[in-house]
Amino acid sequence: MPIQFSDTRPEVEAIQISLLRQASVAKKISVLRSLSMTILQLSRRAIMRANPGLTEHEMECKLLEYHYGEELAERFATYLEKTAQ
Repeated sequence: MPIQFSDTRPEVEAIQISLLRQASVAKKISVLRSLSMTILQLSRRAIMRANPGLTEHEMECKLLEYHYGEELAERFATYLEKTAQ
């Protein structure tokens, strides 16, 4: 018996997989984009709750740091400083 990592019942999971296989590329991309946007919104909300005094730019830098690494966040912060002048 295969190892199941999901909390979804196997018969329901089989239906979900079947539907995903039948979906068009456009539909798959739409679902992926929706999930990505949800993750970013939840991340922004968590960052603001943990750091209520952050400016919008500081929050965006934190988001970049958490998701894409410190180097990109620092480069973005530098870019923001240059464009603000």
